[in-house]
Amino acid sequence: MLSEPSIPRDTTDREHVLESVREHLALDTRATPEERTVFLGRLSRQLDRLITSLHAVYGPGLGIWDTVTRAVLTAWEAYVQRPRDLKDLDRRREDQLPWFTSREAVGGVCYVDRYGGDLAGIREKIPYFEELGLTYLHLMPLYESPAGNSDGGYAVSSYRRVDPELGTMAELADLAAELRAQGIALVLDFVFNHTSNEHEWARAAAAGDPFYERFYWMYSERTVPDEFERTAREIFPDDHPGVFTRVDSTPAGRDASPYDPDPRWVWTTFHRFQWDLNYSNPHVFHAMAAEMLFLANQGAQVLRLDAVAFIWKQLGTSCESQPQVHDLLRAFNAVTALAAPAVEFKSEAIVHPDEVIRYVHPDQCALSYNPLQMALTWEAMATRDVSLLSAALAERHETPAGTAWVNYVRGHDDIGWTFSDDDAARLGVDGHDHRRFLNAFYTGRHPGSFAHGVAFQGNPRTGDCRICGTTASLLGLETEPGPAVDRILLAHSLAMSTGGVPLLYLGDEVGQRNDVHWDENPDAADDARWVHRPRYPRDDYERRHDLFSVQGRIFGGIRGMISVRRATPEFEGTALIPFITHNRHVLGYQRPGEHSVVLCLANFSDWPQFVTGETLSGFLPSATMLHENERVDLRGGILVEAHGFRWLRVIPTS
Repeated sequence: MLSEPSIPRDTTDREHVLESVREHLALDTRATPEERTVFLGRLSRQLDRLITSLHAVYGPGLGIWDTVTRAVLTAWEAYVQRPRDLKDLDRRREDQLPWFTSREAVGGVCYVDRYGGDLAGIREKIPYFEELGLTYLHLMPLYESPAGNSDGGYAVSSYRRVDPELGTMAELADLAAELRAQGIALVLDFVFNHTSNEHEWARAAAAGDPFYERFYWMYSERTVPDEFERTAREIFPDDHPGVFTRVDSTPAGRDASPYDPDPRWVWTTFHRFQWDLNYSNPHVFHAMAAEMLFLANQGAQVLRLDAVAFIWKQLGTSCESQPQVHDLLRAFNAVTALAAPAVEFKSEAIVHPDEVIRYVHPDQCALSYNPLQMALTWEAMATRDVSLLSAALAERHETPAGTAWVNYVRGHDDIGWTFSDDDAARLGVDGHDHRRFLNAFYTGRHPGSFAHGVAFQGNPRTGDCRICGTTASLLGLETEPGPAVDRILLAHSLAMSTGGVPLLYLGDEVGQRNDVHWDENPDAADDARWVHRPRYPRDDYERRHDLFSVQGRIFGGIRGMISVRRATPEFEGTALIPFITHNRHVLGYQRPGEHSVVLCLANFSDWPQFVTGETLSGFLPSATMLHENERVDLRGGILVEAHGFRWLRVIPTS
């Protein structure tokens, strides 16, 4: 065990931190001189960012230097333990453009147990992932978690142990290596906001250990919780009111006494078994940085930062997207850049569009889900009107250099209507009423709806809810398969062509439908999201090459998009230019290249729609339809079939 470094107590000079770290590194015989040089070179580039970020969170004072130095040494410990092949990947990535802005990048996401049974089953599917064209595989939370309901694995009992029913951490590292050899980046969740109440930290806190009690927002009576609950948003009203729940400190195997309950209350933003971490305690920062870097060293190339908007609590606020959240992200980013610079962060911030973009930056999260495009794709499907979606692409699509959206049709979670009411009002749409319409439409309660969705977390006080269902079921595959197939391909065409990483929920590419038996499992019966998390649809996959089947039409269509995307230089990068079609049913946008652009047209109507030659007069007459590789004359306009799309290579006239 190495001795503790000397922490500067009498100055705020960064050079004292550097000197302290150099002394510590010199004593560490596990590293070569070259490795020390590499780490110190990174430190010279990252230290100011780390100091600034941690100072913004924890304030001035002598303790800040202890916090900074310990953060650097946490990174060093992970760097020393990092496998050689991952260090080689770090070195290559530091000299390359971001891989995720490439037109080659295509992602898939699944639950290990439901898609492959276990890690060995996922490994067996690598040839299929190559066939589909994946370069990015997100395995949903696979860590040790409470038996029964664990919020789909998002109640983590250990970041360092895999659920024994799925495999071991060694198997996960081996899988990551095999995926990496095939050009597929492993993506793992880092559940950032909370642990399960069975995590060793939580168990110690429940037992009364004062050190670990401070890892959570824990209070012995209701005064402070009541103050917080005046302004903090209630997320899962079906599980518990407010944001605090009673601490259950009963030892395993014993029933809690109704006469002598634990008097303490603990912050639980989501479920009562998910205890929010207290990042105002710097020990939590250090502990979570170590867990994060441990996962990086197992081979994760992207860490999805779950519920990141909630990690900082401040009395008198909503306790969401506070400034300290962004400072903490910068600090975690700097620590990761020291130990594992090949690792990228992906933001899961399903918040107001004005807030989502604040997380997207190379210093915070280089990748982010694009919840606005996702929600408005579904909105346009229901209304057959692209006005809101077109405005979002024009006004809210751009991201900073070196970053990209992850564009998805649907994920493991519910669909919420995250558009801005102000944006909607400018187009004459009342946000509140429109959300009620969309909820009714996608739960099949609106006349003429094609959707087979299920409501999630309905709030009787507000009438609000979110929507659950697979892509196929929400787009009507059960009752009108022909139009539904076209809608499915239309939705995926946007994710494939708007710039960033397109992400498929695996199973959607063969038209997997809702699990009609989802509520028969007592552990899932209170969570409607399980309706769209069915098990591996073997029969659907076996029909994927039958072009006369629904499965074959969907798989062939999506696989064709991936092939065209890879062969199209204009789809490199993330740049997008709006295009006004003068037809409210047809979405238009351009992807610019060096000498030409790809014009994308998407018809959300139930009927064929025409884009006139006059509308297209800003391009030279001769164009190429990329899917068919056919020449067309734009002077006669373009007819786009119902729920169809066109990708056209065109040359602007100026």
